[in-house]
Amino acid sequence: MEVSASTLPVASAATATSTATLADQTSWNLLDKSRKGPGSQKKKIKQVKYQLKATDASDEEIPQLEPIGTSLVKENVKATGKKSAKKSLVPSTPHAKRKALSAAETSETAEPETPDMDGDNQTTVTEFLLLGLSGKSQQEEVLCGLFLGMYLVTIIGNLLIIFAISCDPHLHTPMYFFLANLSTVDICFSSVTIPKMLVNHIVGSKSISYRECMSQIYFFITFINMDGFLLSVMAYDRYVAICCPLHYTLIMRPRLCVLLVAASGLITNLHALLHTLLMAQLTFCSNNAVHHFFCDPYPILKLACSDTFINDLMVFTVGGLIFLTPFMCIIVSYAYIFSNVLKLPTARGIRKALSTCGSHLTVVSLFYGAILGVYMRPSSSYSVQDTVATVIFTVVTPLVNPFIYSLRNRDMKGALRKLILRSWK
Repeated sequence: MEVSASTLPVASAATATSTATLADQTSWNLLDKSRKGPGSQKKKIKQVKYQLKATDASDEEIPQLEPIGTSLVKENVKATGKKSAKKSLVPSTPHAKRKALSAAETSETAEPETPDMDGDNQTTVTEFLLLGLSGKSQQEEVLCGLFLGMYLVTIIGNLLIIFAISCDPHLHTPMYFFLANLSTVDICFSSVTIPKMLVNHIVGSKSISYRECMSQIYFFITFINMDGFLLSVMAYDRYVAICCPLHYTLIMRPRLCVLLVAASGLITNLHALLHTLLMAQLTFCSNNAVHHFFCDPYPILKLACSDTFINDLMVFTVGGLIFLTPFMCIIVSYAYIFSNVLKLPTARGIRKALSTCGSHLTVVSLFYGAILGVYMRPSSSYSVQDTVATVIFTVVTPLVNPFIYSLRNRDMKGALRKLILRSWK
């Protein structure tokens, strides 16, 4: 069969058109795959741009033979057994190809989506739940009533001591100056924890906000360490009074007394600020239940999802230093006191010397005995049973201080009697 010369250009043109159209089809499939796979996106987009430019050149050469190329593509699809050729996705005009090129450039500059790695256990905690000392509602009502009575007695008793010391000129001595400051700290110490528990019980809520919890931790650490420093200053005052009685007024000057109280307050506030800032850096999980009636630092540390190594390290280094320094001062002071008291010739002198230290020793034993059993261990070993020891130095010690210092002291008894009689008149 002879083929005329006029049909050869048409056949070659049809072959070129089919090649160009197949290039269009291939380039569009590459573009479609490049949008799905984030791994080799840039390489495939460059191939798409090259193929689109090549097809633009072929269209400018033979634009009139495009229908023949389209029919050849259909025959090629049927021959290879592909049932869907996605003909509608092939850009058949130069305008459509330029639009596809711009879409490819846009997908190149777009950032790949990253999966959300935050699960339910990494949610930001905005509040904590204070479960109290027991999980039963009836016991909580009894405990709240008991704590309310103890709180009122603590406030009234310590206020009476402050007023009695300030109103009686005979009590304007270093010993009673430190005692008045101790009573003030005890009022503040009790007011940090108990009122929030009582308010939650009245309202019927157990929640405390994150900021309130961090504030409670700050003031709790401040006043508990302030108690320790004041007890050590009072022990030093007793040492000077018993061992150096002739130089007592020269050593314990008013300026030194104010300086000791101010230095104690500054050190304890900086120490509390350090631990509170470290606590604020921790990440807390969705579990926000605290088995306590206030934001005790150790139960809060147990709820943290992040590493608490730095917090525990600061507790044992800086916290241990702040705790042991006044404690060692108390031990050394009383060691010198007992060594000098035993040298007295009469038993009457021994009893008189020890009577001035008995009240202070009782408070020190209650306070430091409970703290040693709770906080001189890692936070991971904290248990629910430790809350009983916590109640002793947060509630019981501020409560018994007025009774210990007033019932065993004749000067305090006389000052309180004058204050009550003056108020009745």
